[in-house]
Amino acid sequence: MHTTVAASRSAAARGIIAAQATSDEMLLESIAGGEKAAMHVLYARHNVRVYRFILRMVGDATLAEDLVSQVFLDVWRTAGQFEGRSQVSTWLLAIGRFKALTALRNRKYEDVDQDEILLIPDTAENPEACMNRSQTSKSLRDAIAQLSPAHREIIDLIYYHEKSVEEVGQIVGIPQATVKTRMFYARKHLAQLLKQAGIEHAAA
Repeated sequence: MHTTVAASRSAAARGIIAAQATSDEMLLESIAGGEKAAMHVLYARHNVRVYRFILRMVGDATLAEDLVSQVFLDVWRTAGQFEGRSQVSTWLLAIGRFKALTALRNRKYEDVDQDEILLIPDTAENPEACMNRSQTSKSLRDAIAQLSPAHREIIDLIYYHEKSVEEVGQIVGIPQATVKTRMFYARKHLAQLLKQAGIEHAAA
């Protein structure tokens, strides 16, 4: 009896390890086939990332949690439609962004960013890596919160989710040149805000 239980637990453990080692693309294929276990693994792997991204957009933890649930419900329903043109994480963030913007529109919110000009590529390092991670990290978060929604979104995707300019363009639905434009102005405004806070080197 004990041997059977132990063997069963061992098999289950091996199954979990195997699932965790499975690529996101393979998980989506399994989800499209109706495998709930694959859905659980994908959710565990990405729900925190999606939640943090949405939370930065909507500023409401309860709403963000609800929208994350909606994102993964959509994934369960539409996994078979994933075409592999981007990373799965990029696809998830794009769905999350759509959900967040829809929720914000329902609250009579409008994004006023209109930057559409070409500018040089951004080659600066992560601004947070330039800062003292104690007192100044809070100043950085506060400064980012004061950026326009479009600029805050770009900073979030590039620096915190480590997405490339191309991937950000896919998520937000704008040309790469516009991503660079918004990044340029976002960093410029961020530097001004940090200077006002007494931190002049963080986003230079």
